[in-house]
Amino acid sequence: MTDARLGQRLRRGRGSLALSFFAQGVAFALLVTRIPAVQDRYGISDALLPAFLAAVPILAGVGSVVTERLVRRIAPSAVLRWSQPVVMLALLGVAAGTDVWQVAVALGVFGLAVGALDASMNMLGVSLQRAYGRSIMLGFHAAYSLGGIAGASLAWAGAHWDLSLLVSYLPVVGVLLPVVLVGSRWYADQERVPQTQDVAPGERDGAGVGFRLLLPFCLVMAFAYIGDSTVSNWSAKYLQDVLGSSEEVATVPYNAYMVTTLLGRAVGDLGVRRFGAVAVVRCGTVLAAAGFAVVAVAPGPAVGILGFTLLGFGLCVIVPQTFAAAGRRAVEAGGPGASDAAVARLNIFNYVGFLVGSPLVGALGDAWSYRWAMVVPMVLVLVTLRYARSFGAEPAGYGGGHERPRIVDVGRGGNEV
Repeated sequence: MTDARLGQRLRRGRGSLALSFFAQGVAFALLVTRIPAVQDRYGISDALLPAFLAAVPILAGVGSVVTERLVRRIAPSAVLRWSQPVVMLALLGVAAGTDVWQVAVALGVFGLAVGALDASMNMLGVSLQRAYGRSIMLGFHAAYSLGGIAGASLAWAGAHWDLSLLVSYLPVVGVLLPVVLVGSRWYADQERVPQTQDVAPGERDGAGVGFRLLLPFCLVMAFAYIGDSTVSNWSAKYLQDVLGSSEEVATVPYNAYMVTTLLGRAVGDLGVRRFGAVAVVRCGTVLAAAGFAVVAVAPGPAVGILGFTLLGFGLCVIVPQTFAAAGRRAVEAGGPGASDAAVARLNIFNYVGFLVGSPLVGALGDAWSYRWAMVVPMVLVLVTLRYARSFGAEPAGYGGGHERPRIVDVGRGGNEV
């Protein structure tokens, strides 16, 4: 395969994967922003609702574990190609049911498929970044953030015009489903290790990637999502109940957070290429901690919104860089197949942080005060500074002034350029 043809394949793979990230952002936002409507439709009590909500990330963790095993035998692109339509169809199932057991099944399928989808998307993103030889991972997550903003806007429109869940979801799924299926034709997997090739044990399936290697990244991932879930679940309540804002103003912090997350990820790759991953992660960590500090001491709504805005700029870079760094370190330690295994295992801590964050802040707020509760995710996020050197990317040439295309890592049949 020539340089031009392989380069074109990589560009198509990058575009199609960005589309998948965008579609997943839309689908997830449509679900989480209309939880009250789901609750009303099925008559789910306030006492039972947390069990339904907790089941989704728990099952997503199971889906991520299953994906780690699946990709030992099939390409991540195959997992992504079929898990994304299942997510969208499960979303329709949530909207179309009439009994509680039906929404329970739909949410269960959604959770399992989301775990497989998140893991396989990030596997492909990490391998494409390695092939490009420069930071592109933040761009994929920027597409996810853009999809989240679009999905939340569509959900707002549905709620504003009092549309049923099915009427809100069906046109979106009807458009996105065929688009992602067509786009999936151009997914670009990393080159597979031939079964006849003599490789060390663990290189083919990533079994050589130990917990000790991944521990720093697992902690960083969990703490970042504790911070993220704090914003998504508590920003409105904090502004209204603690800082005395109106109900309308209380919706602003999360919107500001989403927008700054998008902006930060849109330019984040340029920062990594110029200054290196370590510097960008450190800067993001300091900004995120400063955001929580500002929120904790804010005298009024305006300063509180400023704090949540800083949080968006800070937290947005941490998760994509954690996936990228863990995948790279896994390849160095465990061989060609180790990256996929590392991403799948790391992805579980996405859901761990999501599960822990909201109850943690709520419990501390009720028992202590919500101002002091904001200090806890601030301290946890600062732990990232302890592990920032683990994000060093010198072997891949990021930010060192010597980037080059490394398209030999991605191919169809073992061709190299």
